[in-house]
Amino acid sequence: MKLLISGANGQLGLALTRRLRGTHEVVAVARDMFDLADTKACFEVLQRERPGVLLNCAAYTAVDRAETEPSLAHAINAEGPNHLAKSCRELGIFLVHFSTDYVFDGRVTQPYVETDATAPTSVYGRTKLEGETCIAALLPEHLIFRLSWVYSNDGANFYKTMLRLAQDRPVLRVVADQWGVPNYAADLADAVACTLSRSLAELRSLSGLYHLSGQGPTSWQDFATAIIEGAGLDDRVAVEPILTSDYPTAAKRPSYSALNANRFVAAFGCNTPRWQDGLQRCLAGRKIRA
Repeated sequence: MKLLISGANGQLGLALTRRLRGTHEVVAVARDMFDLADTKACFEVLQRERPGVLLNCAAYTAVDRAETEPSLAHAINAEGPNHLAKSCRELGIFLVHFSTDYVFDGRVTQPYVETDATAPTSVYGRTKLEGETCIAALLPEHLIFRLSWVYSNDGANFYKTMLRLAQDRPVLRVVADQWGVPNYAADLADAVACTLSRSLAELRSLSGLYHLSGQGPTSWQDFATAIIEGAGLDDRVAVEPILTSDYPTAAKRPSYSALNANRFVAAFGCNTPRWQDGLQRCLAGRKIRA
């Protein structure tokens, strides 16, 4: 099966490209060639390559900056998927789109399921939800996977920030009242590869919205502690809890955004790991490259 991966220079795009190149024909397209704000250019790439499946990892992900750039965030996260859905419908391409846990407001105490009401609290969350809505309305056969707290040894992310700060600071003060599930990008890529082991006909029959996540909610502080301990830095770096109110940001984050992946597991027969296991694999990969 020929796959086109957009946003291929991001964390998830890189992980998918590495994982899928051994089993599929993969065309990896970076943002400079597939800018969702440039609908004409995107259509031309799709028309030229004619993949069986488009894996859309491209997005505006600067959560705080989106508060001051709402038009750009909307162009990429909402209008972009709208035009992709139209292009995929015209060209007969199956679309796999990735969304976010930030479509929820966090006013729950147990992992969200796909039927729970959405109520994004940020520009980023609202525009990503609009993108989901556009795809569902225009393209009956598609897959939308909501993800949360993605990290890897690539790009910029919380995991890498903690390791970087730990080199210079004896104390890391980390928010302890926001909960979710960290997801190693390579584990997400494994799960997507599992779904793509099916035929296009099977994928079309399984169309819809799914939460794709590992297991076990945790706080940012506990995640940071696990990172520091796993990297063997806990003898010289302490992780102290703070409240969200102690660390104000431009965008309001959901206080709880863990995702329940039971529907995904039941539909595709692909198990998802505990987040702690993914962290161990990520840290091991860092040591190997070092």
